[in-house]
Amino acid sequence: MPVSQVVIVGRPNVGKSSLFNWLANTKIAIVDDQPGITRDRITHLMCHEDRFFELVDTGGMGFNDADNLTKHIEEQITVAIESADLILFVLDARTGVLPLDQEVAKRLRLVKVPVVCVANKTDDQTFDSAADDFHRLGFGGPVKVSTLQNRNRGVLLNRIIDTLPEFTDEEDDEAAEPTMKVAIVGRRNVGKSTFVNTLAKADRMIVSEVPGTTRDSVDVRFELDGKAFVAIDTPGLRKGKSQRDIDFYGMHRAQRSIRRADVVLLFHDCTERIGKVDKQLCDYIASQYKPCIFVVNKWDKLASQMPTEKWVMYLHDTYRTMRYAPIAFITAQTGKNVKALLNHGQMLFKQARSRVGTGELNRMLRDAVKRKAPPLYKNRRPKIYYATQVGIEPPTIVLFCSQPAGLDPPYQRYLLNQFRDHLDFDEVPIKLYLRRRSESDLRDDVGSEILADA
Repeated sequence: MPVSQVVIVGRPNVGKSSLFNWLANTKIAIVDDQPGITRDRITHLMCHEDRFFELVDTGGMGFNDADNLTKHIEEQITVAIESADLILFVLDARTGVLPLDQEVAKRLRLVKVPVVCVANKTDDQTFDSAADDFHRLGFGGPVKVSTLQNRNRGVLLNRIIDTLPEFTDEEDDEAAEPTMKVAIVGRRNVGKSTFVNTLAKADRMIVSEVPGTTRDSVDVRFELDGKAFVAIDTPGLRKGKSQRDIDFYGMHRAQRSIRRADVVLLFHDCTERIGKVDKQLCDYIASQYKPCIFVVNKWDKLASQMPTEKWVMYLHDTYRTMRYAPIAFITAQTGKNVKALLNHGQMLFKQARSRVGTGELNRMLRDAVKRKAPPLYKNRRPKIYYATQVGIEPPTIVLFCSQPAGLDPPYQRYLLNQFRDHLDFDEVPIKLYLRRRSESDLRDDVGSEILADA
């Protein structure tokens, strides 16, 4: 399963960012008395009691931003809540329950994941009785903490680990044949709905030459070779910035469909050039670490005039950071190559769910360091001690090293390419974390023998 997401929410000025920094044991989020400082989601990989999880900080709920970014902040909060496995609802023990806290609680009662109430600013036992009043919000007894006085950090971390859902081997078993969800995204009039109709073998979607016919995301279930699929057809997006609500919600729903999907098909019309909207969609797919296939549709119109290699080069030159993504040439209207496209999608789904043993991963890493050692950093060469895979969908790998800052982005890209070349992740995104090895961790340095011989 993916690495669990623990999301911090609450109204402004209850100490969410302070709590985030305190739990992460490092200064990442900006802390200020002025409300509304945090706008985007901020994440940090945590490990407690040998359990990895991502801690996520969010903006204040119910805050009207002075720079007219309220809609953006709320969207980021919604995305975080939708992806959460556990929510930390932070309140201020000094102010007690305010009306805005009650509004936040009302919203959280609708979510389907556990919610832990955190009474912040409970500096000592004299504030405990005030914190007990948070029981009435309906989320059980609050965990009483103080980031300023360093009170009960271990208690809260233990509560997080105890509350996070356990992922059993049965849930990770590929033999369970889970239903694969495929999001079909792209600009207007590139043939997305026609493609869905071909999949469903019925006119389940409205097909029209009028751009923008589909204004909402629609799920269509179908079977192929006895296996169940869900195709998520999304609104067509148009270039240029539009102030119309219908276009704003179209983009919002398309992004939500990408987040819901196991595999994303980014459609292109072979008779048109790649535009800004295509690049925006690609960037969003990459930011969500979703397996993606670039689909070149209506190929029957150009097949006799242009070799596929020319479009492949065009795609690679345009989407330089996603050269690992496969490319499919299809004609949705006739169904040509559609089945092969779905079969390839199943391969990506399987890759994204793959696990690599620690031994195999570290042998590969040792060979990669031997071929190319890390660059010098402050006149010293960083050491990579070992690696471990901590999650799937996307494959998530943690490198324990002496100086995480010394492994610069080019060297990280080199390692990611090595993972793709030598492991089962050759066509899917990989999430890579760098962590400094703790002094108590005595596991071997995968490059120590190599660097000694250099």
